Amino acid sequence: MPINDQNRPMAQKLYDSAPSSRQVAKFLTASTLGATLLFLSGLTLTGTVIALIIATPLMVIFSPVLVPAGITIFLVTMGFLFSGGCGVAALTALSWIYNYVQGKHPPGADQLDYARNKLASTARDMTEKAKEYGQYVQHKAQEVTQGQAS
Repeated sequence: MPINDQNRPMAQKLYDSAPSSRQVAKFLTASTLGATLLFLSGLTLTGTVIALIIATPLMVIFSPVLVPAGITIFLVTMGFLFSGGCGVAALTALSWIYNYVQGKHPPGADQLDYARNKLASTARDMTEKAKEYGQYVQHKAQEVTQGQAS
């Protein structure tokens, strides 16, 4: 005979719904870690504000030197990064071309082959149309000259 839930003692109901020790350990670990990180975040913010308060007079005194120096350092850094990025892009492109020429079928080779074939067929069509139009113009020119001669 099944035990009716209403007949069970209240202590048993509380015991069944209580979290397991594993869940409690997870909660305590997460809350301790969260509180520690929150404390460190506040400590870092406080230290940053104090350092800014102390450094502001020095920055104002040396700003005629620091601002141009900062701009120069920024531009030089961006130049090196841009140059490096272009170098990496060039090496990547050359590596892709080398693999394509060697027949290793790098990513995107199918699209390149399709575009090349499409471009070649379009060029053939345009050449054929140009020949036909040239013959048409030549024929018309002959008709005009024969009409004037008569």
